[in-house]
Amino acid sequence: MAISSRWTQSGRQIPMASGTSLGLSMLAGILMFTVGTFHALVGIAAIADDESTPFQPANYSFDIDPTTWGWIQLCGGVIVAVIGIAVLLGKSWAYVLALCVTVLSALGTFATLPTEPLWSLVILAFDALVLWALVTELGELD
Repeated sequence: MAISSRWTQSGRQIPMASGTSLGLSMLAGILMFTVGTFHALVGIAAIADDESTPFQPANYSFDIDPTTWGWIQLCGGVIVAVIGIAVLLGKSWAYVLALCVTVLSALGTFATLPTEPLWSLVILAFDALVLWALVTELGELD
């Protein structure tokens, strides 16, 4: 793996990945932006129409209003998408946040697994790919 670097105006050296490492960073960033957008769209749908969302009350140990869950999805989706863009831009802080929010995204997606299994599996697969790409990327920096 080749890591080059560049100097910022403040005199700090920033590592810049290339080759496979750059591809994994781009994959993680693009998938995070995609998953964040999906979460935001589902959130908007839940806010707009309580009756046609996948968040209908089921036999869960918790009870949450579909509109509330929609707002959670919308805010979380925007956060995931913004962090995905930061990963694409190579911001070092974004990698740690990306790992955290991707795990939260996967955990939140488990809540819709009984009512929307196909959609949930697609999002879980994207989350797994993001985690793999980020962990591989961070492993190559050592």
